[in-house]
Formats: sequence, C-alpha cells, structure tokens
Amino acid sequence: MHWRLLEWLVFYGLIGGLAALLESRAHGSLYPQRWEFYAITLCLFLVFAFPGFVYRYLWRKA
Repeated sequence: MHWRLLEWLVFYGLIGGLAALLESRAHGSLYPQRWEFYAITLCLFLVFAFPGFVYRYLWRKA
C-alpha cells in the first residue's frame, strides 16, 4: 500500500516538473503559486488516476 502511494506522489512530482518546465519555456518564467494551487492539482491528479487504479486492481481478471 505504501509503495503505491509513493509511486503516485512520484508521478505527481514528475508531471508537475514537466508542466513547470513547459511553462518556463513558453513564458520565460514561472508564475507564482500558492498552496491552494497545489492542493487542487493534487486532488485532480487523484481523481484522474482513479480509473487506472480500478482497471489495474479491481476490474481486471487476475
């Protein structure tokens, strides 16, 4: 269970890093963000990851 949570957080960090890289290349700098931005994106990442979790662990025949 803990490895899955760690994997999810690592992927969130990788996607966030890629987004920051693309933003800095497109606009020249990063826009300042507060904690609300990170809380919302973390929740959205959880919601969008849920179908993959259902397919991998609950729906697929073992």
